[in-house]
Amino acid sequence: MTGSRHILLIMTLLAPCLWGTTYIVFTEFLPDSHPLLAGALRALPAGIVLMLLGPGLPPRDKLLPLTILGLANIGLFFGLLFISAANLPGGVAATLMSAQPLIVAMLAWPLLMQQPRPGQITAAIAGLIGVGLLVLDPSAQLNLVGVFAALAAAVSMATGTVLIERWGKLGTPLALAAWQLFLGGLVLTPVALAIEGLPPMPTAKNLGGFLYLILPGTALAYWLWVRGITRLGAGVTFLSLLSPLVATLLGADWLGEWFTEVQFAGILVIFASTIAGMRLSRRRAAPPNHSSADHVLSPKPAL
Repeated sequence: MTGSRHILLIMTLLAPCLWGTTYIVFTEFLPDSHPLLAGALRALPAGIVLMLLGPGLPPRDKLLPLTILGLANIGLFFGLLFISAANLPGGVAATLMSAQPLIVAMLAWPLLMQQPRPGQITAAIAGLIGVGLLVLDPSAQLNLVGVFAALAAAVSMATGTVLIERWGKLGTPLALAAWQLFLGGLVLTPVALAIEGLPPMPTAKNLGGFLYLILPGTALAYWLWVRGITRLGAGVTFLSLLSPLVATLLGADWLGEWFTEVQFAGILVIFASTIAGMRLSRRRAAPPNHSSADHVLSPKPAL
C-alpha cells in the first residue's frame, strides 16, 4: 500500500468515527421527539454548505442517478435508521446495521462484476459477530418492524455505496457528497414534517448539537466517505464497523463504565475483520466510469 493510499484510508476512516458520535449528540443535545426531522435537518443544510463550496446545484442531465444515490444513502437510509432506532435497542440496531459489508460484498457481484472472495465473506461475518459481542444485550427484545427497518437501512446504504463505484464520475467527491445530501434531505424534509410536525423552539444547546452534526458530523464525514469510495472502491464499507465501536466507547466514557471481557473480544474481532476485509477487497482494476443517466438501469457495467 503506497503512502498516498495510507493517507486516503486514514482520512476515509474518519467518516465512520464521526458517525459514531451521532448517537450521543442526538440523545444529549437534540430534541428526541422529532428524529426524522433531525435527520432531514442534518442532511439538507450539510448539502447546501457543500454546494456553496463550489459544486452548485446538481446538473439536470444527472438528476436521475444522483436522486437514486441521494435516496439510497441519505433520504431512505436516514428514515429507516430512525425507525429501527425507535423500535429496537441500540445494540440490536447496530448489530443488524453492521451486516452492511456483507451486503456490499454480495451486491458487488451482479453490479460490479466482482465475485466476493471467501475471505471477504468471512471477514464481513466476523465483523458482524464482533459488533454483536461489543454492543448486543442478550436480554434485548426483538421487534419485527425494527429488525426489518435496520436490515433495509443496511441494504439501502450498501446499494448506494456500490452504485457510487459502478456509475463512476458523476462529479467530484465534494460535488457527489453535496448533491446526495441535498437531494436526500430535500425528499426527507416534507415526509418528516408530515409525520412529526414542526419541532419545538430550539435551545442554545440544540443549536450547538445541530451545528456539530451538520458540519463535521455530516458535511465533512460524507465528503470523506464518498472520496474514499470513488478512489478506493466499495470495500471501504468495512470501515463502517468502526462506527458502533466509537459510539460504544463514547457511551462508556460518558457513563463511566468499564468493558467486559466479551466486549474486549468484540473490539479485537472488529479490528481484525476490518483490516482483513479492506485488504481482501482491494480492487484489481479501476471501476467503471459511467457519467450518464443512460446507464442507471443497465444490468451490468459497460466494458
